Amino acid sequence: MLKRKVTYTLLKDDQFFIIEDAPVRVNVETGEQLFSPETVEQLQQIVWEQRKPVRQVTTPVYQFAA
Repeated sequence: MLKRKVTYTLLKDDQFFIIEDAPVRVNVETGEQLFSPETVEQLQQIVWEQRKPVRQVTTPVYQFAA
């Protein structure tokens, strides 16, 4: 397991959240990301409180056509 910082994304109620530099442990063999309970709590607080973002991005949305 390696400690890394990742960009965490979440779609909630048609609103897209991007949280940069979230600490995570990554399994080097599988790539699985494991967040500590404290990190999960902080991520939830950021989303629920809708804190002022450091910046905003525009994201296009596409429909997958088979």
